[in-house]
Amino acid sequence: MPESENPVPENPVSANPVPENAVPENAVPGHVMKEEGKFPRGLVIRLFAYLIAGHLFAAFLYLLFEMGARG
Repeated sequence: MPESENPVPENPVSANPVPENAVPENAVPGHVMKEEGKFPRGLVIRLFAYLIAGHLFAAFLYLLFEMGARG
């Protein structure tokens, strides 16, 4: 078989590849990085705003139905 048709790649994968989520050797067990435990600030502000706006809208609808029921 000619070399151009050789099925073996030029850079074979090592027998012991390191996974992408490997823990560094100096990591403390049970330690979580600060970045993983926090939500982005923009997401928190948007979530808070949507919750407030949603409750205000629900209160407005409730008020409309209450006033409509009284005639």
